[in-house]
Amino acid sequence: MPRLLPFLLALAILPSMPGVAAEPGWRQVTIAPPGSPPIPVALYYPTQAAPRPIPMGPYTPTIAIQAPPDPTAKGLVVLSHGHGGSELNHTTLAEALARSGYLVAALRHPGDNWQDHTLLQQGSDRYLGERPRQVSRVIDALLADPLWKDRIARDAHGPRIGAIGHSAGGYTVLALAGAEPDGTRTGPHCQANRMADPIFCGMVIPAAAPPPPIGAVGDPRVRAVIALAPLGVMFSAQALGRITIPVAIYTASLDRFLVPRFHAGWIAANLPGAEHHVVPNAWHFAFVDSPRTPIPSEDGNLQDDPPGFDRPAFLRQLARELPVFFDKAFE
Repeated sequence: MPRLLPFLLALAILPSMPGVAAEPGWRQVTIAPPGSPPIPVALYYPTQAAPRPIPMGPYTPTIAIQAPPDPTAKGLVVLSHGHGGSELNHTTLAEALARSGYLVAALRHPGDNWQDHTLLQQGSDRYLGERPRQVSRVIDALLADPLWKDRIARDAHGPRIGAIGHSAGGYTVLALAGAEPDGTRTGPHCQANRMADPIFCGMVIPAAAPPPPIGAVGDPRVRAVIALAPLGVMFSAQALGRITIPVAIYTASLDRFLVPRFHAGWIAANLPGAEHHVVPNAWHFAFVDSPRTPIPSEDGNLQDDPPGFDRPAFLRQLARELPVFFDKAFE
């Protein structure tokens, strides 16, 4: 028996160690920042409870609702959806990160979600400034929450915090990474390239006067970001060059919503040291879980893909790559 004791003790502590196989727990919380709209957040986190498929609107996450979280998480990853999206758009990726040991906070951006588009109507300066600030408010709340603050891994640099964003969410995480946006770039871009970037420019609301400066909206607590088919025309090369943390850019090669040479490709070309992954034969919504029912957008149905593109297989591949990126960034 004495020889077995160390082995049995090791087995007893395995579930609490980051990196050990886990399942995705899930719970919905609402963050209420003072003086700002409430922010609904779906939390995906490592648990030892068994998950099951649960239909939620057009998506079916495989999760363990309200399951007890593991004692520790490798870090916090905040997930920012695209314009008019939801906190469930990227559940495959969030579940994979939770299985890998991360706490994932997928927020529903107030004023820019499937139910409410009023943020964009308030002007580009308001839109571009508020989106990253909303993510920072989520980080504030979770780092202060008694349930989560001591579960998020820390090191000599502080809490391990990363961010993932798709489309407008890709813009959001790059702004958090330190690229200062310039709302005055959008008008001249669309005057010169409306025919070449028609969907984006068709969504731009013309301003009666130049928008005021947005200012810095970076969050130094964010230590690594992944931008999926990001909106990028409002970043100058100089602004992108100021990013010093690890960044991965994913470009959908056939993106019509945000034409790559003006957005993802522009970012990758002007962000020194960024990982750049070009996804062949992919449209803009390749990074979003396929909904069970049609969802219209400015670029057609979210369910649709080019002939020959296997979205579930690609999302499985991406779900393997994202935890590896954050593991390496936090080494």
